[in-house]
Amino acid sequence: MRTFQAVPAHLRPERSRRAARVIVIADGAVLLLTDTDPGLPGSRWWVTPGGGIDPGETAREAAAREVAEELGLVIDAAALVGPVAVRDVVHGYSDQILRQHETFFVLPVDGRFEPSQDGHTPDELVTLAGWGWIEIADLADQPDPVWPEWLAEAVDLAGWDGASVRDYGRNEESTVPVE
Repeated sequence: MRTFQAVPAHLRPERSRRAARVIVIADGAVLLLTDTDPGLPGSRWWVTPGGGIDPGETAREAAAREVAEELGLVIDAAALVGPVAVRDVVHGYSDQILRQHETFFVLPVDGRFEPSQDGHTPDELVTLAGWGWIEIADLADQPDPVWPEWLAEAVDLAGWDGASVRDYGRNEESTVPVE
């Protein structure tokens, strides 16, 4: 469990993992979570549901598990479209640096629903500050950052033909920059 106490940038511990993320879409909108860095009061950004891949778990299985944990929506992993995209990302927070290789899936749902936080981890209960359905056309106009910044483009991958996975390369999404 993280301490969420800010440390000097050069002393932040680093960790790496593989992660799965899910782009949930319904009625022309994307379901995003509001994330924060408790060591940097006032920080806020929008993020897709998702998280680390557990040992022995596939990216698809992790994506379905994360949807259940973070949104309270139990799905069959076969309902996920993709993988549609991958990237390597570094997240610099006030208390740590997290490097992850992310695999993205799309989950079309039949209507907007209200997520539940009943399955949130202790860390998520501290950092996640809400959620919202954001119209795809309005993603670029949000007052808080939307991560990944190419999310509107990735939503178009919902019609994925299975031919290829888009590689978005290296990205940085940080409240306290790393690189």
